[in-house]
Amino acid sequence: MASTVDLRVSADAEGAAAAAAAYIAEYAQNTIVKQRYAHLGFSGGSTGVLLARALATADLDWSRVHVYQVDERVAPDGDPGRNATALKAELLDAVSIPERNVHLMDVTDTDLDAAARAYAAGLRPLSLVHLGLGADGHTASWPPDQPDVRTTYERVTVTDVFNGYRRMTLTQNGIVEAHHLVWLVCGADKRDPLRRALDGDPALPASHALALQPNRRACTPVFVDAAAAPGAHDLS
Repeated sequence: MASTVDLRVSADAEGAAAAAAAYIAEYAQNTIVKQRYAHLGFSGGSTGVLLARALATADLDWSRVHVYQVDERVAPDGDPGRNATALKAELLDAVSIPERNVHLMDVTDTDLDAAARAYAAGLRPLSLVHLGLGADGHTASWPPDQPDVRTTYERVTVTDVFNGYRRMTLTQNGIVEAHHLVWLVCGADKRDPLRRALDGDPALPASHALALQPNRRACTPVFVDAAAAPGAHDLS
């Protein structure tokens, strides 16, 4: 396992999400004390829902938090496939966060490339970025078969169709500017891709994200449930 990764195992997905939420809330609150505001980027997916739900109960001054999206599916507002739909329902509607502090990707614009550039222009250096892991080894919305999405010099870009949707996503350049990364990975179908990513398999987009060390931080926490956790023999 890469020495820059701190693997933190919980018994189940809810426990892993709660542990990740507590870590993020403490980090964000400390950032607020030092810098007045915390700028947080959230990924979508099933673990994103669990994390948002857990964060809704966190002790955090949401009036001092700005929320950004790491990625979003191109679909109408309110569509159940949209990451924003769950983010609003599980977190944003449950906490006292000013509307001006919520920065959602505009994926309904007729010119998606222009919308991506506009989002990048308004993107502040993020205090912390939450990432997840797909069963195919993707993270953010970096398709394994579209490497240019990850490596483009743009900080935000739009993918071709990937798992049924085009996506808007932060790129590697957008994520590496963050001060800290936190991962949440749950489910037995994530065990093998997580092992491969930790081993640095270059075919997996997640491997490249795990190699990032924003702000030269010594360690990246990866919160996992028991089902997703690689065993000692997997990491030898």
